[in-house]
Amino acid sequence: MSIQALATAAELPLHYSLANKNGLRFLWQRRKHGHICYYRKPIFCNLKSNITATATNSSGSTDTTSSTSSSRGGKVLEIKEIKERCKRWLWKDQYSINYFVSCNSDSQSSPGPPLLLVHGFGASIPHWRRNIDTLAQNYTVYAIDLLGFGASDKPEGFTYTMEAWAQLILDFLDEVIQNPTVLVGNSVGSLACVIAAASESSQTLVRGLVLLNCSGGMNNKAIVDDWRIKLLLPLLWLIDFLLKQRAIASSIFERVKERDNLRNILLSVYGNKESVDEELVEIIRRPACDEGALDAFVSIVTGPPGPNPVTLMPRISIPVLVLWGDQDPFTPIDGPVGKYFFSLPSQLSNVRLRLLEGVGHCPHDDKPDLVHDNLLPWLAHLSAS
Repeated sequence: MSIQALATAAELPLHYSLANKNGLRFLWQRRKHGHICYYRKPIFCNLKSNITATATNSSGSTDTTSSTSSSRGGKVLEIKEIKERCKRWLWKDQYSINYFVSCNSDSQSSPGPPLLLVHGFGASIPHWRRNIDTLAQNYTVYAIDLLGFGASDKPEGFTYTMEAWAQLILDFLDEVIQNPTVLVGNSVGSLACVIAAASESSQTLVRGLVLLNCSGGMNNKAIVDDWRIKLLLPLLWLIDFLLKQRAIASSIFERVKERDNLRNILLSVYGNKESVDEELVEIIRRPACDEGALDAFVSIVTGPPGPNPVTLMPRISIPVLVLWGDQDPFTPIDGPVGKYFFSLPSQLSNVRLRLLEGVGHCPHDDKPDLVHDNLLPWLAHLSAS
């Protein structure tokens, strides 16, 4: 098996929601101009879904939002500025965690709760560069690098789990923010926020929950109950075995984090291709060059998927806003995870969902104005209540 094929295979466990009950999608690879190109190729063809045709219901709990939106006036922060303003927090007296806080005079006097932004797989604090300044006009905004990502520690031999990240979030709320907080997460960061919010210790710590294309687990093992994923299980276990061979894992990782490959992966998951700039590529690439990044990658891809959001969401009674890009190939709205979250507003009165047209897996960076136009009114209502 070629390194290029292995690099593609290594991505498969991360694309944990590429399967759905009507069919199976995944990212296929081919050679083009000396690097890996990713594109979606249907395997089962009966993928027609009626989900995205849904309009606003009478309660307004589920809506489809187009990409026409107005700017909220915030600036895009430069990576250098974010890095210079970051702080350090020692978690469990052992692990150094990188975090960022931003507020102005208006947000300090605002009655609204603080916000904690939690990135997804492979990302870090600068992935919120298009959101922090806008949100900080009225709220104190924190952002954190999860252990194993960004500028936070990547400890040798650490076993990464969703539960560990959730506990990290809870401890950060308790020790650093020290006020009931709205958690805003993307992808696996969303799931970590769900796990944190569903815990008993969150009652005095979490005020609200915002989920941007929430994942179903830390990796593909989260949806093995789908029979189509069961067909791929031998391949997934082979990938696990290969990644545990350090020489092979290192070759795969080096290939995946090349700029051209990262750019193509990002282009495949963003609806707005103009948002995939060189800064974004660098946001993903640079931390992947740190010592310990390879071990984190292998541990996450080959580890247990963690708790399922299907069992967790009914435990959460605080207000929840779900924003979902309808062009997401990782967690498609017509996949099992997307369908579950789409059904929640009719089951749980505390959940509202907005489907974002033309938006991919990372709505906050893909089309930030569209996210702000949905998020800010929800936050204002939450503050008033």
